[in-house]
Amino acid sequence: MIPNEQEVRALVRRILLDVLSDETSPAAKADAPSAPEAAPRTIAIAADHGGFELKQQLIPWLQSLGLRVMDLGTDSRESVDYPDFAFSAASMVMQGKADAAIIIDGAGIGSAMTANKLPGVRASMCYDAATARNAREHNHANVLTLGAGMIDLDKAREIVKTWLETPWGGGRHARRVAKITAIEQRFSKANC
Repeated sequence: MIPNEQEVRALVRRILLDVLSDETSPAAKADAPSAPEAAPRTIAIAADHGGFELKQQLIPWLQSLGLRVMDLGTDSRESVDYPDFAFSAASMVMQGKADAAIIIDGAGIGSAMTANKLPGVRASMCYDAATARNAREHNHANVLTLGAGMIDLDKAREIVKTWLETPWGGGRHARRVAKITAIEQRFSKANC
């Protein structure tokens, strides 16, 4: 049975109330309006074979920005499966071992889909500075995915720099991100 619009709105309100009433929830704390967060200092980075070359070019550049970089592979152009590497990098964010992650595959789409399956991960595939800024400021993205087949090194650096330097906006955006978290929590509880 497909719920009608009123039932969907009631579900979203109930989910949001569940999240907001749980003051001990890490997600509620992370999404609460607050002072701007510090820029990420530890970055997990991973790529499949399609993103290998771009990953290799970005690592020394990221390090030159003073970031600690965790290279999670792949280590060659030999064909591999992007979900394995997307999961590895997103896991570092989920576990708090990295402040953020960058995942690179041919288009950036599949890695974003994979990463977004992990609790607490908000992955966004960005293709220019505007989408990078929006992903961080409005959506509190903590994982960036890039499509090596869609952008060159200069564009990748522009996207990554914008993404890293843009703080989480909080405020009016916090309510919306809390709803994303609430949906995630609702369905993860349902699957337990």
